[in-house]
Order: sequence, then C-alpha cells, then structure tokens
Amino acid sequence: MKLHGIRSAEVPPVKKILLVDDDANILASFRRRLGRHFDISTALGGEEGLEVLRSRGPFAVIISDQRMPGMDGIQFLSEVKKRAPDTVLMMFTGHTDLETATSAINEGRIFRFYTKPCPTEVLKGAIEAGLDQYELVTAERDFLERTLAGSVKVFVDVLALISPEIFRKAERVRGWMPEVARSMDLSNAWELNIAAMLAPLGMVTIPTKITAKLDNGGALSQVEEEIYNRAPEISKNLISNIPRMENIGRMIYYQRKGFDGSGIPADGTSGDDLPLGARILRVLYDLAAITEHPKRAAFDELEKKNGLYDPEILRVMRSFFVDDRGGSGVSDEHGDVDMLCSDLQAGALLASDIETLDGITVLAAGARLTLAQIERLHNLQLLCGLREPVTILEPARESDSQDRTSA
Repeated sequence: MKLHGIRSAEVPPVKKILLVDDDANILASFRRRLGRHFDISTALGGEEGLEVLRSRGPFAVIISDQRMPGMDGIQFLSEVKKRAPDTVLMMFTGHTDLETATSAINEGRIFRFYTKPCPTEVLKGAIEAGLDQYELVTAERDFLERTLAGSVKVFVDVLALISPEIFRKAERVRGWMPEVARSMDLSNAWELNIAAMLAPLGMVTIPTKITAKLDNGGALSQVEEEIYNRAPEISKNLISNIPRMENIGRMIYYQRKGFDGSGIPADGTSGDDLPLGARILRVLYDLAAITEHPKRAAFDELEKKNGLYDPEILRVMRSFFVDDRGGSGVSDEHGDVDMLCSDLQAGALLASDIETLDGITVLAAGARLTLAQIERLHNLQLLCGLREPVTILEPARESDSQDRTSA
C-alpha cells in the first residue's frame, strides 16, 4: 500500500516541467532546446517518470511520449492523473496514434497532444500554455479549498458551543491531522482536515442519554446501539450535497470500520478498499479516546486490537508520534499557565474545566478555544460569573489565532 502522494500543502507555485520518453537522445535534445527557458526534468520511460514525480514533484506540466515499452504514454499519464490531479498533462504521438490521443483528450486525461517531430517554438508555446492552465487550476482550487475550510471551521465552532463534549475529541484530532498528513506526505491534506472536523457531526443528533452512557462506560441497549451506529451515515448524508465533499463523506461514513471488515457499515468493505482517510480517522479518534499526548503505551494498547487498524498507518503514526518525537506526539515544553478568562485567546488549550460560580461546567478540559467560545465565556462572565483563574496547557498558537480570525 502506498501512503505517499504529491504534497499539495502550502508550497510556492511550481513551474517545473517533466519530459518522459524512452529515447535518451530525444530527452537530451529537449534539455538543449528548452533548458534555458524552463526548469526541466527528464525521465527515461513511464516507470522512471513515476519515480521522478514522487521524488521531485510536484510538476506544473508533464509531457510524455505515447509509444514506450512497458508502460505507454496513456497508462503513464493516467497514473499521474491519480497522483497529481492538478498537473497539466500533454502527449507526443505519431500519426498512427491520433485516435488514441483524441480519445485521451475527450476523456479529460490530457490537455493537448502534439505529433513528432515538434518545432521548438511550438513546444515552447505549448509549455507556456500549460503553465498558464496550471496556475488557473491551482489558484481556483486553493481559493475554493480555503473558502470551504473556513466555512466548515465556523460551522463546527458553533456546533462545539452546543455540544462541547462531543467535539472535544474532534478538536484533539483536528490539531493532529495537519502534521500527520505532512508526515505521510499526502496530497489531500485539506480533505483530511475537514473530515477530522466533521467526523462527529452526526453525533449531535444522538440523545444525550446515549452519549452520557458512552462517556461513563455504560452498556447500550440494542435500540440505543442502533441509534448510535447511525451517526457516521447521518454525518455523510448531511454533507453529501455540498460540492467537493464526496470524498470527505466517504471517509466519515467508514470512520468506525475496522481494517479487517468489522464494525459499521456492515457492507463487506475492508482493507485497502476502505478510504485512506477513514483508516487514518479510525486510528486518530481511537488514539484521542485514550490520551491527549500520544506515547508508546497508547500505541501498544491499539496494537493489541489485532486487525482493527491498517498496520502500515499504525506503524507510520507510531514512528511520527513516538520515535520521531522521543515518546510524545505533542510538545510538553510549555507546561501549565493560569489565566483570567478575560485574557484567554483563540487557540488556547484548556487544562482545567471552566465553571460558573455555582459550579456548572461550561467548557471541559481538553478543548481548544475558538473565538465563538471566548465570546460566550465573556457573556457568561457578565451574567453569572466564572471561577478564575483558568489553567491552559500551552500559550495560544499564533497560527491558530490567525486561522480563527480569518474564518
């Protein structure tokens, strides 16, 4: 199973070009003709092209010959499309391959095709057009993803005011997910981040009697378990009509499914057929149920549940949280800080409950504060008073404050 992808996290716009052909002389000619105009990489055949894509990507434009031994141009570019969907794809063909090339264009797999031999000026113009297309696609994608993520964040922050206990664990996973996605070099980090935020959405429809039983370790009746088990499906249904959320909906739908096929939904899906995001969510949410700071003992406990988790994901996460960080997934270097409620900032992580003067808990320890929650605390302070000081685990992270302000 391949966990890596072409990273689409915040990186400067790329203008790199990859040329793929099975003839080393043709590739050398491309370098001589185009090297002074563009940042050119070459690969000898499709297999080497995929390796160059993995190790040196992302690329703005990839141009491949059609007729190559082993993996031909159509097969190569189809695989590139899966791994780097934003990259603009072009193809060289002979006259006998025109029907194949036309079909590839009509199916949306390639941007343009050219016949050999191709004059330098024509090829230079083609690459410039490809770069323009790449910038257009990535700019539109970044705008939509940031807008969607910001809207979802506001929505979840409001829900967290209504059901803070339900979303407390989600906040923990939400904090881990960006680093996990970066460590695994995944290309769909924005989808994973939104999935982490929305995973418990269906739980807001579950009666508090059931959630209270779960929090206290109580056993559910058959009817209560059926209600509880519908939460992932409800989450998926609630977001299914939002554009660009189809993949996220599938991740959330399968978030409680075991790698061995156990759990819900009982549809026989298992192993690598489960969405990668769902397999990541399963590990992170179960980890969040055990601890706030993942250490070796937490992973030892997960590994006892043989078959429940994707073993490769569990191995990678253990390496990230434990081996790479010396035993802790979250830095403990800041320690506890006592603060007045009026001094709290968005992004602060609560180490103690926040209670009214008459002892009612309004926010539980473990929550990471949002602007909406701080506004609510301000109103409660005016109306009935809050017990102070409040203990936070670490100072507010500047990036969190900026994110929540912009959202």
